[in-house]
Amino acid sequence: MRVRTFKDRKEAGQLLAEEVARHGYADPVVLGLPRGGVPVAAEVAAKLKAPLDIILVRKIGAPIQPELAIGAVVDGANPEIVRNEELIRELGLSEDEFRELAQQQLKIIEARRNLWVAGRPSAPVRGRTAIIVDDGIATGATVRASLHALKRQGSNRTVVATPVAPLQAVEALRPEADDVICLETPEYFGAIGFFYADFSQVNDAEVSRLLDSLSAASNSHKGA
Repeated sequence: MRVRTFKDRKEAGQLLAEEVARHGYADPVVLGLPRGGVPVAAEVAAKLKAPLDIILVRKIGAPIQPELAIGAVVDGANPEIVRNEELIRELGLSEDEFRELAQQQLKIIEARRNLWVAGRPSAPVRGRTAIIVDDGIATGATVRASLHALKRQGSNRTVVATPVAPLQAVEALRPEADDVICLETPEYFGAIGFFYADFSQVNDAEVSRLLDSLSAASNSHKGA
């Protein structure tokens, strides 16, 4: 079965937005996972005429293999931490070692919060449909942590939306979210970038620009 390649994140976001819009979610707020998920989320937010915000979440990588997720941490007054207990045991990590790794990621989150979010009010999620958007999902560790945080914040419904993810990751997320929307579930995944013709890195300025423009558009829509 042929799997499509997206031109770039903008096109992927437009296609994803069409699919999300078909569900007719009530009172949505769209939350992108920085950096790559933000341009995709911006297209979804524009289509739904919904506010755009970000979830500051970081993967907690193994000490000798940072790409291997042993957990994830989400920003907040009481940070949400998700642990991969099986991997932590296999690697023989102590509680102190895991806590130190989590603290390192929280420091990065704090720096990025100051860069992207400083002075910008966050979009409230309590009682709303929270739609988490990323440009692709590999393992789902950061998405799972985000879902836990949103439920704790009182979201009425949680939705995960992404252009591409392995079927195994999608199925693993279904018990965690109310809905999972994925355009492509390739049998052979490899890496997210394989499914984009242009998978250029999204810079900090672009994240800030999108958040500013969608925030202004949302406020204009409210006042209309």
